[in-house]
Amino acid sequence: QVQLVESGGGLVQAGGSLRLSCAASGRTFRNYHMGWFRQAPGKEREFVAAISRDGGSTYYADSVKGRFTISRDNAKNTVFLQMNSLKPEDTATYYCNGDLRNLMSGGPGKYWGQGTQVTVSS
Repeated sequence: QVQLVESGGGLVQAGGSLRLSCAASGRTFRNYHMGWFRQAPGKEREFVAAISRDGGSTYYADSVKGRFTISRDNAKNTVFLQMNSLKPEDTATYYCNGDLRNLMSGGPGKYWGQGTQVTVSS
């Protein structure tokens, strides 16, 4: 079992930045591909970014490419999402996600965090 806990969400003006963190339990964190999804009210959860277990490969949704950066520190069992040039359209609950296979082979991973709210004002 892997437990994921997100933090770092909040209220920010358009054009601003936030850095989300996801702390993972377990000594096998290094073996999990990790990612971020988001869900706005009334909409389906959508993929944002993913990073391979060794950090060697990253993937981004077109809507955030060039603005968001996913990274990880396996020594600290933590994955990050640096969000720059935020837009009101980025407003959503952001969820950390992980799996041994998924995220790199298509589809979301098995494990989810509880979510952290990001609100971008105009």
